[in-house]
Amino acid sequence: MATDYDAPRVTESDEPDPSLEQLTASRKDTQSPVVDVEDTDTAESFELPGADLSGEEFTVRVIPKQSDEFTCTSCFLVHHRSRLADTAQQLCRDCA
Repeated sequence: MATDYDAPRVTESDEPDPSLEQLTASRKDTQSPVVDVEDTDTAESFELPGADLSGEEFTVRVIPKQSDEFTCTSCFLVHHRSRLADTAQQLCRDCA
């Protein structure tokens, strides 16, 4: 049987759209004034931009650049000499 896709669709329940008053009334009924907050959500777990981090200590060990490494002039990452693509401009293979 052929289907006419251009014909308007008829549904079993062609109810009119609810009015604005009905929508706002049903919305007020379903909303709860209680905020659902978990115990793990504390203010200490959030870091604010520009916060004072002077009391913090590094947890990463920083190793100086070795003699067989170079710093890419494009991405500023330290790579091994085997990743050097352009000797004159000191570019890594990813940036070249």
